[in-house]
Amino acid sequence: MKRVLHAVGSLIDPRVYLHGLRILHFYGYAHVSQVRRLTRGANVSFAPNVSFRNAERITIGAGTHIGEYSTIWAGNATGRITFGEKALLAPRVTVTASNYGTARGVPPMDQPKVEQDIVIGAGTWLGADVVVLAGVTIGDGAIVAAGAVVTRDIPADAIAGGVPAKVIGWRSDAAAAEAAQGAA
Repeated sequence: MKRVLHAVGSLIDPRVYLHGLRILHFYGYAHVSQVRRLTRGANVSFAPNVSFRNAERITIGAGTHIGEYSTIWAGNATGRITFGEKALLAPRVTVTASNYGTARGVPPMDQPKVEQDIVIGAGTWLGADVVVLAGVTIGDGAIVAAGAVVTRDIPADAIAGGVPAKVIGWRSDAAAAEAAQGAA
């Protein structure tokens, strides 16, 4: 029997075992139950390694895509996160609807969390490694450059970047016309 197992083991590529371990790791994770509690529209897609917390306070509009290793954490009590239709999140985007307090003399983890809603508009694009903090609204059609930290509202059709994120440009009508022609 030992010889048979050894023979079979030598025929199967070790990557098969690793793949099996990855599947066990994914399905054993708590985020699977979180996904069931999401409110989402049709054709929503997200990578299997996206992390959701407090999913009952997360709403994802139709056609939205959330990239690999992104973190979408609603508040424990009140902070909601809402994505409009066809929002696009690149890999490693973090959206968190709660922050620790910053009072002097008290360790942050001993302070109550401050929870505020986040709204990410329809047709937005958040580049890789963007961080969106509690209380922010990103307007429809806005683009946020990779690596930006969004601490304040971003208007519709704005292009924002930096730490903290600020408006660095605007989407043009010419670009919209080119995109419409390419889709036709």
